[in-house]
Amino acid sequence: MHHTYKQTNKQTNKYNTAPHSGLICRQNPKKMICLPVPIRSIYLHPKTHLGSQTKVFRFVHLHHRRTYSNQIIHRSYECIPCSKSDTGFISSEEELDMELGRMLRLLPEEMRRRVNEHQELHQLIEVVMDLGRKPLARFPSGDFVLSDDLITVDDLEHATSLVGDFADDNRAGISRTLHRISAIRNRKGTIVGLTCRVGRAVLGSAKLLQDLVKDGASLLLIGPPGVGKTTIIRDVARMLANDYNKRVMIVDTSNEIGGDGDIPHAGIGNARRMQVPDSDMQHKVLIEAVENHMPQVIVIDEIGTKLEAAAASTIAQRGIQLVATAHGITIENLVMNPSLDMLVGGIQSVTLGDDEANRRGVQKSVLERKGPTTFDCAVEIISRLELRVHRSLEATVDDILSGRYPNYQLCKLNQEVMDVTLQSDPIAHESFVKKSVSTIEGIPQWTNEKLTSDKHISKESQSHTDNSYDKPPLCLYLCGVSETNSRQVFQHLKMESVVQFTDNISEADAILALLSKIRKNSRIQAAAHSNDIPIYVAKTSSLSQLTKAIEALVSDYDNGFEDIEDEYSQINESEKTDALEEVRIAIEQVIIPKGEPVELLPRQSNIQLLQMDLIRKYKLQAQRIGSEMNERLRILPYQDERQDKDDDDDDGDDDDDDDKEVSKLSQMNGSPYSIDKLPFLPD
Repeated sequence: MHHTYKQTNKQTNKYNTAPHSGLICRQNPKKMICLPVPIRSIYLHPKTHLGSQTKVFRFVHLHHRRTYSNQIIHRSYECIPCSKSDTGFISSEEELDMELGRMLRLLPEEMRRRVNEHQELHQLIEVVMDLGRKPLARFPSGDFVLSDDLITVDDLEHATSLVGDFADDNRAGISRTLHRISAIRNRKGTIVGLTCRVGRAVLGSAKLLQDLVKDGASLLLIGPPGVGKTTIIRDVARMLANDYNKRVMIVDTSNEIGGDGDIPHAGIGNARRMQVPDSDMQHKVLIEAVENHMPQVIVIDEIGTKLEAAAASTIAQRGIQLVATAHGITIENLVMNPSLDMLVGGIQSVTLGDDEANRRGVQKSVLERKGPTTFDCAVEIISRLELRVHRSLEATVDDILSGRYPNYQLCKLNQEVMDVTLQSDPIAHESFVKKSVSTIEGIPQWTNEKLTSDKHISKESQSHTDNSYDKPPLCLYLCGVSETNSRQVFQHLKMESVVQFTDNISEADAILALLSKIRKNSRIQAAAHSNDIPIYVAKTSSLSQLTKAIEALVSDYDNGFEDIEDEYSQINESEKTDALEEVRIAIEQVIIPKGEPVELLPRQSNIQLLQMDLIRKYKLQAQRIGSEMNERLRILPYQDERQDKDDDDDDGDDDDDDDKEVSKLSQMNGSPYSIDKLPFLPD
């Protein structure tokens, strides 16, 4: 059964907007009557049960054309019966379709038709219309050309006539929707381009952050434009207002959280919304919200200036929970941003004393956090599927300023579940990383299927084999290395429970030393040699160099230090004796009496180290020459002050070569051998 209502006119226009009238059919025992009612009530409730004697029809829009003066010219509707529902509420998908249709009204009919035919319609990001160019629709898969015709002035005027007034920031919206219409103007102030960005209220998108904000902790969301910061913060406001019955006040600068118009969007729940007349006055509205409306939670979108950061810091000191967003990729961007560093406590340069600098193993001038952070925790939104959660913002900032890697939780989303993975630092070796995985059900689909399927983590990739250390604890002796930095690296390697630090070198299984300290400490070298303790050397006190040395130590410890013993067990006594005898004869018969340099035979690198130790005991220097396959030592004669400048230049070369030798020593980590006295040579 079809009921059609038509009003015709010969005039037509290319702009096809949503209908404003329709039909509702009430059935009684005598006759069927058709009553014209606003089509909005029918479209909003396509399956609502209106009573036992009521039959609801779904309206299919066939034609509806109007001129710019809003005079209805031609329209036709087809009435199709549909089934009743006992729920009495419209589904969220239909709400999204309705709101998306209100934004598509801004487009000409041909452009709107091509958008509706696109397979990723529900993932539409924005529509771009620039004067004299082809219109584009942006989807997650890429840009899509909506029409071969160029955008005209009439197209832009039609779109702007259906939206609200543009504010000083050239933003407008559609009443009671979350869409944002941004304008591009020329020098005369005329609009020459529009960016129609789709806004969606996704229920449950903030479920991931529920445990962070439910106890009153302030939360900062960081991410580049378009990753979903506003969507999450809107759901956080709804969750705090509805689920936890808190007094939530939203300071909506650009009407993105609560939508355009005087009545806020239903997506914010019971939260209240304060609009900002001028974006430059946002900090004053923040203070006004605290003084006038007694909120428990204040939600701020896009903190971007120093005044806004100062206002947020002032509010935090008054004991009010803050939830805000800021543009940036990581927290390091906020630390280095002079306008927003107040959000992370402020940064100041501090000069340390000599003792404190030596204890920390750093330079005397360092950067430190000036005061407490405005927010308790922070979330870096990497993409729509990936979040990086910092549960302690102060600890994260301190780690960044001290050169350490901060701890965080890496959370990845998909359509059905949320995988929360405790991600260790990137410096950690993959074989020693153990991830704890927990799952929370009920996360909604807020990305398209293609992205979700590409980013989905398989069970095989989530399961990592845990390395169990049934061996006795690793006892480590430190020489010139900060114990705090060492513990930090072992913590990222997930070995903090199997390592112990000791002050007794005889009890140590290995020695971790700084190169500049171990060179000058012959006592530790002798003790390591007498106890057969391997020495692992870090060239500098930086965390990266320390990590390399500890990774080598961990690898050898996992193998029971067998590789080191096998390497040096290959040095037989006769080969070592011949190499040292060669050095002694060259020094006593050529270098000392004649003052000429001598090149030794090519040897293995570990034997060259023994030769180098013997050369130093004669107070002489040597340098490495030749390629890797033919590397050998050249012993240089003794040089005094009477030698000419050429000899001085050679002495500079010797120092460089000595540094090369030291670098080679750092690469030969774990050598238990050193020369303390000349060997007994055969007659």
